[in-house]
Amino acid sequence: MIPTSKSSKGKETKNFSEFSQLANFSLINSLSADPQSTNDGNDHKPRPVYSGHYVPVAPTPIPEPKYIAHSSTLFEELGLSSELTKDKKFCSFFSGDIKVANSPMSPLGWATGYALSIYGTEYIQQCPFGTGDGYGDGRAISVFEGLFNGKRMEMQLKGGGPTPYCRGADGRAVLRSSVREFLAQELMHALGIPTSRSLTLYVSGTEIVRRPWYTKGSKYFEPDIMVDNHAAITTRVAPSFLRVGQLELFARRVRSNSHNEAFNELKTIVQHLIDRNYKDDIDPSISFTEKIIKLAYLYRERLISLVTNWMRVGYCQGNFNSDNCAAGGFTLDYGPFGFCELFDPKFQPWTGGGEHFSFFNQPFAAEINFKMFCTSLRPLLLENKEDIEKLEQIKKDFSKSMEKEMQLMWAKKIGLEKYEEALINELFNLMVISKTDFTIFFRKLSHIPENISLLKDSFYLVLTEDLFQKWNIWLTKWHDCIKKNGDSKEISKSMKQVNPKFTWREWMIVSAYEEAEKGNYSRIKELQTILNNPYEEQSLEIEQKYDRLKPSQFFNNGGISHYSCSS
Repeated sequence: MIPTSKSSKGKETKNFSEFSQLANFSLINSLSADPQSTNDGNDHKPRPVYSGHYVPVAPTPIPEPKYIAHSSTLFEELGLSSELTKDKKFCSFFSGDIKVANSPMSPLGWATGYALSIYGTEYIQQCPFGTGDGYGDGRAISVFEGLFNGKRMEMQLKGGGPTPYCRGADGRAVLRSSVREFLAQELMHALGIPTSRSLTLYVSGTEIVRRPWYTKGSKYFEPDIMVDNHAAITTRVAPSFLRVGQLELFARRVRSNSHNEAFNELKTIVQHLIDRNYKDDIDPSISFTEKIIKLAYLYRERLISLVTNWMRVGYCQGNFNSDNCAAGGFTLDYGPFGFCELFDPKFQPWTGGGEHFSFFNQPFAAEINFKMFCTSLRPLLLENKEDIEKLEQIKKDFSKSMEKEMQLMWAKKIGLEKYEEALINELFNLMVISKTDFTIFFRKLSHIPENISLLKDSFYLVLTEDLFQKWNIWLTKWHDCIKKNGDSKEISKSMKQVNPKFTWREWMIVSAYEEAEKGNYSRIKELQTILNNPYEEQSLEIEQKYDRLKPSQFFNNGGISHYSCSS
């Protein structure tokens, strides 16, 4: 989990020279580089990578970078002064110019390979070489790893140019997707959900890249035009960027005996995962097999907690493959994600995701990813029957543990101490047929309303008399349960701590990145402030502007209700 505590009071890092002294590279010092990699990082064309944990690669800087935003919250936690955003070398470095790096910083960045599985089926079709040796970080390049107030963090450029894994693409991210990722990471952290974090956001003043997108107001399912976009780089931060798909890659190589070091590479990266993400929870003195069993248990609990919290706030990952599943148990990929506005258990913002990655199917998708995680660990148990049985039991208990946490979460959202299945199922049914806004409804319910009239602003539908009566009957049953749970004021307070007031509304984000394309970043700054305080009541002006039902003209709009890619 990303640390949420603020930095200890002390000297802030105010310039790039001081920042460079924070460098401390565990990944490139403890893992092995691809033996076929270059010495200078000029490794930007697609090629198969047969072994090694990473490829040293130099990012490609965006020309004429312009600062847009930084996360003051994260800067404070890391002990960084906001003055750094005015430091030319700092800005150059985080817009892709690694040549400004000072010792002890690394003169090169690094990209990693990983495997892809979808719902437990292993795929190699997306690999241009048909082997799985060309799939990995195509436009994400890590450039820094360091110790900040005793916490190890890795910093990665999204859109930093092509790597050997780019599969023929340009390695760039457009401003639209960069704004989305930057703001989404800010919101998820503020919601209290483990996530990679936003550091900085830069846009090129001159580099333009073309992407398929939607005509304004388009109802098409797939993009209907090509759009020119400014190239941008956002820096994301996490304790590590290790994915389930990475473990899978090395486990597959062990199974196929692809090279002599395959087993050692798998063992080394699993130990590295423990060191980076589970150091405080796994006793270093126990045997390696014991560590593996403990790791599986801990990751299960983290993954269950993560997905339960996604459901709590209406978040849908959209593309929850194993390669988009962080092995540290936090939200990693902000590509085709979305937040549920009109409540729909089948909500899915990504046109390529299908129902299997829809809103209410996320717990099952998580279970499948966890099974692939365990499958990847199994070769390290060396056919020890007792250890394998322990691992299998941890895997088998995933569904039961997930169901328990999900039930507790839904109970808390409506102010109850225990899960009332009939009451909650009836609630879901009424929410669907009444066309209810997920966030607005649960926030208004947190005020413990006596009748349905106080909830009417959360419906996209004018209620019929029949629906009106059904809601009041449900409210009566609910109040009977609430009365058994204690003081209503305290219950209301607790509900407001799990039901946010403000949420991600794609139609609001669109205007922010459209204005940014014109050089106006004020909407991004405003959204950043609002999304950093999602549980708090804010001014009437802000409430009227941002706490609203989705306007009818935005339903079924390409680029708002659905999108085919993240770019």
